[in-house]
Amino acid sequence: MSISITRARYFHITVRDRPGEGCRVLADLGEEGADLLAFTAVPTGPGTAQLRVFPQDEEALLRAAERSGIVLQDPDEAFIVRGDEHLAALTAIHRKLADARINIFASNGIFDGHGGYCCVIYVRPEDVEHAAVVLGVD
Repeated sequence: MSISITRARYFHITVRDRPGEGCRVLADLGEEGADLLAFTAVPTGPGTAQLRVFPQDEEALLRAAERSGIVLQDPDEAFIVRGDEHLAALTAIHRKLADARINIFASNGIFDGHGGYCCVIYVRPEDVEHAAVVLGVD
């Protein structure tokens, strides 16, 4: 069983909730040299959405956002989990956090159909350090 857990900083971008807006932001960042580890978008209220972008290179993202005029909100941290096993391995990671009384407020994952998966686990900012210790992550 191979599992990799990394701490990852991510930035929030607030956009109008309309067709193509997220695509435009991603395209602008990409054209300016930013690459992402992960991305998610969620509605935040009437007419707005929030993009969460996990940069592969934070400095490249900051430069790309500045050149594109995209406003990045202060970063937060989450954990990216990659593995080549089944659901039980991912469940064990969630269980470790639950047993340590750390609440996961969001978690998104995808299984590749060949035994592998990638998941982003979000905990409250005040729990990041404790979660890192529990998960054995620097």
